[in-house]
Amino acid sequence: MASHRKPRQRPFSGGPARAAATTLALAGAATATAFEGTSQAEPRQTPAQVKAEVDRLYQDAEAATERYNGAKEKADEAERALSGLRDEAARRADRLGAARSTLGALAASQYRSGGLGPAVQLAMSGNPQEYLERAAFLTRTGDRTASQVAAVRRGLDEADRLRDRASGTLTELRARQDELAAAKAAVEGKLSAAKRLLDKLTAEERAAYEAQSPAGTGTRGPVPAPAGDGSRAARAVAFAYGAIGKPYVWGATGPGSFDCSGLAQAAWGAAGVSLPRTTYTQINAGQRVSRDGLAPGDLVFFYSGITHVGLYIGDGKMIHAPHPGATVRIAPIDSMPWAGAARPA
Repeated sequence: MASHRKPRQRPFSGGPARAAATTLALAGAATATAFEGTSQAEPRQTPAQVKAEVDRLYQDAEAATERYNGAKEKADEAERALSGLRDEAARRADRLGAARSTLGALAASQYRSGGLGPAVQLAMSGNPQEYLERAAFLTRTGDRTASQVAAVRRGLDEADRLRDRASGTLTELRARQDELAAAKAAVEGKLSAAKRLLDKLTAEERAAYEAQSPAGTGTRGPVPAPAGDGSRAARAVAFAYGAIGKPYVWGATGPGSFDCSGLAQAAWGAAGVSLPRTTYTQINAGQRVSRDGLAPGDLVFFYSGITHVGLYIGDGKMIHAPHPGATVRIAPIDSMPWAGAARPA
């Protein structure tokens, strides 16, 4: 008996269908390959684009470096203050211990002679607060130990004040250390990003970048300092000439390496003038001068955030520490955006 069931048909089993399926598969593969190529192959930046990006990263790094310098200066101050407070607390503790010993000896003497006076009883109390509250009584008793007891009272008060000051200073120090760590991480992140970009350049492109960089133009090798008149400005300029060729290291103040504000501070320090540590404080450390009134030794500042400084040497030129990977060198002052100038006093 013949079956009335229809024969099973296999979908896409015919020639046209098979061709269509093959076409779709190939198209899908081509699309996937195209997407993979898009995600893996980034367009190569031109040398001009790399230069612009690296210059921006270096500027950002210098701004972060100056924040680091400021935070480090404040952290160092807080650490010195804390050390001083601890030394003072130790000295006062010694004095307080001596005063207590004197009272103790007097108490033992009075006990052997028939009893303790009321002033000594108060001073030897195990409850300092009770003693402090009743200290006025010591004056009324007329006890001959009142002066010793008053000295102990002052010692206790001073110890409390020192503990409070030390606690506040320690809190400030920890905050400055956190700020320091954040600024350091920012500097290193910017510099790492700049290095990755520069590593993509060929040797010729890298050389071209160094030649065109606004922070890197100018004389790099040793240059003899011109004869000075012995003034402080002349001594600062002579120091800067002597630093030419030394490497830029962020956070460094010499003698073997410098960052920009570290060089300015060291140069004027050699002339006997103490400058603050950061560019944004150095610009206020002296008399402001106009660009057309510059004289050798003046500090010249750049960028809107006042993040870079050089030492003017005349003829429209300065000595400065440009950026990591570069050395202290002579460069024209018009190679970077002008921000102002100051003449240290």
